[in-house]
Amino acid sequence: MIASRRATAGLSALTMALLLSACASTPQAPVTINLVSLNDFHGNLEPSRYTMKDVDGKEHVLRAGGAEAVAAALQAWRKEDKDLLLVSTGDIVGASPALSSLWADEPTIQAMNMLGLRASAVGNHEFDGGRKELLRQQHGGCDSSRPAKACKYAPTFGGAKFTYLGANVIDAATGKTFIPGYTIEDVKGIKVGLVGVVLRDTPNMVVASGVAGLTFGDEADAINALLPQMRAAGAKVIVALVHQGGRTVESPLKTDCSQLTGDIVDVTKKIDPSVKLVLTGHSHQGYLCQVDGRVVTQADTAGHLLTRVSMQVEPESGAVRDLKVSNVVMKPGEFPADEKMAAFVAEVKQRSQAALVRPVAKVANTPLLRKRDDNGESTIGRLVADAALDSTRHLGAQIAFMNNGGVRRDLEAGPDGTVNFGQAQAVLPFGNTMVVMDLTGAQIKRLLERQWNQPQATSDAIMHVSEGFSYAWDAKRPVGSRLVPGSVRINGKEVQDGATYRIAANNFLAEGSDGYPEFAQGTNRNDTGMIDLEGFTAYLKKIEGQGAPKTTPRIRKAD
Repeated sequence: MIASRRATAGLSALTMALLLSACASTPQAPVTINLVSLNDFHGNLEPSRYTMKDVDGKEHVLRAGGAEAVAAALQAWRKEDKDLLLVSTGDIVGASPALSSLWADEPTIQAMNMLGLRASAVGNHEFDGGRKELLRQQHGGCDSSRPAKACKYAPTFGGAKFTYLGANVIDAATGKTFIPGYTIEDVKGIKVGLVGVVLRDTPNMVVASGVAGLTFGDEADAINALLPQMRAAGAKVIVALVHQGGRTVESPLKTDCSQLTGDIVDVTKKIDPSVKLVLTGHSHQGYLCQVDGRVVTQADTAGHLLTRVSMQVEPESGAVRDLKVSNVVMKPGEFPADEKMAAFVAEVKQRSQAALVRPVAKVANTPLLRKRDDNGESTIGRLVADAALDSTRHLGAQIAFMNNGGVRRDLEAGPDGTVNFGQAQAVLPFGNTMVVMDLTGAQIKRLLERQWNQPQATSDAIMHVSEGFSYAWDAKRPVGSRLVPGSVRINGKEVQDGATYRIAANNFLAEGSDGYPEFAQGTNRNDTGMIDLEGFTAYLKKIEGQGAPKTTPRIRKAD
């Protein structure tokens, strides 16, 4: 009897051990992790113009993006998954429209907090205000490099609730990263490592004083160096947030694009193969691509698109078994409104309207008129072109072009000659960004010849050009050869066909619009993200007190 009981007990123990062993060896079910990525928001709290190519190659012009559309989409998607993780790949602020820039971009930081953003790679434009301002945006406070704007929207500023990441930004004084290189988020019990970097060419894109004492290392090397540390901290899956990008002729909605070009391709190839997802920015173009077995995405700019990511992650190994991505157009009204965000944006708009009367500078001899002379120039057009050159000269620009249609109003002023912000904005209302590129002398001459091959074929088609650049044209010569030979000059020297010149134009022209494809063919391109209006107002302040603006003629029509 006792032996029987002992046998039964032994059998029960063996059975229990086998059951426990079986349970222990049963793999845990994969966990679905959902992420959303945005990039290059640039303070665009309101929707803006977006030209999108669909999967059939057809272009559609619409208004998209802005904080309200993004918030509405996230609100809807979080009803599907409350643990959805929102990240950014940089340039949240900088070169921002008036609604944000009027207030030192504090409303945009607040909007990102309301959206639940968790982390962002630092972008080159986060350094526009220098190290001090970047740290203020992160930690809050009113000690700003923009004292006229900081803490004017509210008496205090709490800073970002999300973390800026810059694994390749090194403080030369300490030899350590200037800001954190990575952060780890716990999503449904899975530790997700987020590592962020900015393009190493950042020092060539911002004012030198803004990054003094900082060095910018290789993007991929910085990511790879942190992987062991992140894994030791428990990260099971790692996502790279890279403020560097590329371009493709394919639709931003097409998955598995195969024609991606640009710096991000080489960066991705150098990143450790264990990193399966590379979220990117900087180039302001949406894409969903594959590079060396990695998924590489971008979501355009200004919130026009959001990138949705869904991945199946093995809890024990961190292996990603299924990775799906899509870009979703942020059309206003597409999702039920987020009432808190709608109220916030409405308040910012109301406050900004009052700020539009803020004085910018005193300008002599106003109004400066849009009316053109027989040569094809206008006073305000020359001033706008000069301002465009002034704002991009630190990036090497030698010539600036401005399309006639981009200058919408005369520059008016008050009785004492004071121009307020609203009056300046009326001249340049589109919020275009400035693009710097290289063109050959031959390309410059070809685009100038196109001015007389436009539908209007009059002096109204002539572009405004900056001081130091000049040419003559002859209406009696055939279309295509109206430039007077030898007259195209820069700073008095004849432009040579084979030489390369650094030119600046707004992003509208830079895309080859208005019938000038040569701009789209420019090389060594840099979409600075700088808003033309910001450069214009800064230039008005710069020349204040110098008397009438020196808008000397640059174009001469032959008799």
